[in-house]
Amino acid sequence: MPRTAPRPRRAAVTALLLAAALTAPALPYATADGHPAPRSGTSERELRRALADLVAAPGGPPGAIAVLTRDGAARVYRAGTAETGTGRAPRADDRMRIASVAKAFSGAVALSLVDRGALGLDDTLGRRLPHLPKAWHAVTLRQLLGHTSGLPDYSRSARFQATVRADPRHRFVSRRLLEFVAREGLAFPPGSRYAYSNSDNIAVALMAEQATGRRYEDLLRELVYRPLDLRRTELPSGFRLPAPYLHGYATAPGEEPEDVSEAISASGAWASGGIVSTPADLSAFVGGYTGPGLLSPRARHAQRRFVPGESQPAGPGENAAGLGLFRYATRCGTVLGHTGNTPGYTQFAAATPDGRRTVTVSVTSQVPLDPALLARLRAAEERFVCALLEDADEGYGS
Repeated sequence: MPRTAPRPRRAAVTALLLAAALTAPALPYATADGHPAPRSGTSERELRRALADLVAAPGGPPGAIAVLTRDGAARVYRAGTAETGTGRAPRADDRMRIASVAKAFSGAVALSLVDRGALGLDDTLGRRLPHLPKAWHAVTLRQLLGHTSGLPDYSRSARFQATVRADPRHRFVSRRLLEFVAREGLAFPPGSRYAYSNSDNIAVALMAEQATGRRYEDLLRELVYRPLDLRRTELPSGFRLPAPYLHGYATAPGEEPEDVSEAISASGAWASGGIVSTPADLSAFVGGYTGPGLLSPRARHAQRRFVPGESQPAGPGENAAGLGLFRYATRCGTVLGHTGNTPGYTQFAAATPDGRRTVTVSVTSQVPLDPALLARLRAAEERFVCALLEDADEGYGS
C-alpha cells in the first residue's frame, strides 16, 4: 500500500509558512571518511557543544548536523536526533529540505548558461519572457540574481497565502507562480537597491528554460548535479521526502515538537526553495559553486560584485549580496555561500573563495521564528567558520 503521511496541524503549519515575510541529548560526532580532525584553535569539544547547546535551548531544533570539509577531509558533527522518539542520529546522507539555498542552485544554472553563451547577464525579462508584465520588462538577469530587481514577492501575496492556508500541500503550477503578483508594478527602479524576493529566482529559472528549451529540472541535472556528482539531490513537485530523511519540526518552548517534514508542497517554492538534498551533497555543491568546479573565472568575478544585503535568514557575521551568493565576513575571516529556512528546516552552506574548504550547518526547525534562537544559531555558525579557517592559507579569508 502507498505510504500515507500524516497531516500536521493546519494552524501550526500556517503559522510557520506565513511567519517568514523536546530537548534531545547530544550524540557523538563522527568522521565521514576516517581522516583525523583538523588542527584548530576551536576545539572539537567546543564544536560539539555549540550544536548540543542549540538543541538543548528552549524551543530548539530536535536535531542538528554540521559538516566541515578541509581539502577533501570531511568531519561530521551532530546533536539530537533525526526523528524524535527513535534516537537515530542525523547522518550526512539523510535527505532534507534546503530551502533558499536552492537559490544558489538557480544561480549555478544561470551562470553556467552565461558561460556557454546561452544567456547574458544583461538579458532582460522583456527579451526573454515578454509575456510577463510590461512594467517588469527592463529587469535584467543580473538584477534578478542579485535581488536588486524590484520584483514583488509572490510568496507574500494575499492570494498565495490564502491558498496555502486552505491547503499547505496544494500542488501549484510552479511555472505560473509569478501570476500571483502579475498585476503589481516593481517595488523600486531595477538596480536601485537590494530587496530579497522569492520571485527573482522563479524568473531566473524561467529565463533558463526559455533560453534552452529545456525544463529547469533537467538543467539542474546536466549543469549542477552531474558535474558535482550530487546523487541524492533533486527538485520534487510534491510534499513527500525520500527516506531516509531528517525530520523537520515546528518547535516552541514548553511544547512537544510537531513533525512538519511533509507539511508543504515543494511546488510552491520551486527554483526559489524547493530542492531536497543531503548535508554531504550540500557540502559538495557549495565547494563546487564557489570554486572552479562549475564556473569560469569571468563568471565568478561577476558573481562576486557584492552589495550590502542579508540572506534570509542572516548568516554569520556581516552579510553582503552577490549573484546567487552571499559573502559572510566573520571575526575569523570570510566565506561565501547561502542560507535558507522553511517549515522544519534552517540551512547554512558556505565555502572558502577557492572552494577547497566548506562548512554546512543544518538544523531541524525553522529557527528564524525565534530571534534569540537565531542569534544562538548564527553564533554557532561563526564558530564552525572559525574552525574551517584555522591554519588556512592567506587567500582563504579574502
